Amino acid sequence: MTLPSLGWASFFEEQLGPDDSGQLPLRVATVHRSRMTGLSTIGTVRVGLPAHVNTAQFAVGDWVLADPQSHLLIRRLERRSLLERQTVGARVPQLIAANLDTVFIVTSCNDDFNPARLERYLALANEAGTRAVIVLTKADQTPDPAPFLEQAAALQRGLEVVSVNARSPDAVGVLAPWSGVGQTVALIGSSGVGKSTLLNTLARKSEDAKQATGAIREDDAKGRHTTTARSLHKIETGGWIIDTPGMRTLHVSDVSSGLETLFAEITERAPDCRFRDCTHMHEPGCAVQAAVAAGELDLARLDRWRKLHNENLQNTPVETGARGNRKSGPRGKFR
Repeated sequence: MTLPSLGWASFFEEQLGPDDSGQLPLRVATVHRSRMTGLSTIGTVRVGLPAHVNTAQFAVGDWVLADPQSHLLIRRLERRSLLERQTVGARVPQLIAANLDTVFIVTSCNDDFNPARLERYLALANEAGTRAVIVLTKADQTPDPAPFLEQAAALQRGLEVVSVNARSPDAVGVLAPWSGVGQTVALIGSSGVGKSTLLNTLARKSEDAKQATGAIREDDAKGRHTTTARSLHKIETGGWIIDTPGMRTLHVSDVSSGLETLFAEITERAPDCRFRDCTHMHEPGCAVQAAVAAGELDLARLDRWRKLHNENLQNTPVETGARGNRKSGPRGKFR
């Protein structure tokens, strides 16, 4: 393997200084509670961790520098992109994947298809600064996948949507534009929608190396968790893919710019409202409500924007205290 084939780019090269000469660049491949592995031009190595280092500070896809002999971690390079999420009760976000080019948001053509949930994933991907592609699986198991494709494409301006049979080798060609040499993608979505099956197909996993897969339950269309950790895998087309555990509950936090991109038709009209702090609910001179009345904006879409906007306000920490002694804390209940 070469560094460019692993995803190395000028962005990372420019971070190296004279003191870094001779150090070994590693791409983090797995992160566990007390250990990490990395990929390099010499293959897969276990990364030695100094006593003060916590693996929670690293994400699969990170680039780090290590001692070439002992493989002891020296430092992590700045990230080009970072996919993260806030979990209930956690003080800091959970790192999902780093240095991604594309996020494949995977859902299936059945009762698991949920536009409101897909919008949460899109906000997350937008905030991370990555391209989002919605991948519809199980298209071969529905009489007509067209309605699913149309609904997904309408969720965000310019959004790319494809449908695949996750078990078919044809999926490799469909997703090839985003998974070429040196490119990195991440699979996110609910459990049971076919993420692990798709990974096995894209990576041409042998029977003994395949990721475990689980079907969606027939009674509620919900899946069982089969992937329990994040990991980096080589794709047949030359790129890299990061598999992630299913995320059925996804809270939004600190994703203001991601929501602006997601709801561009609302973002663009807001400056025309009479009041700067318009909530687009009942204020006179609201340009957004005028668009709804004129049939230019879907009311259900506006309702979903309001829910995510309010949730983001409530969950995003705010800085308080005197200058030089600021602390981040919860915003409190949104009114």
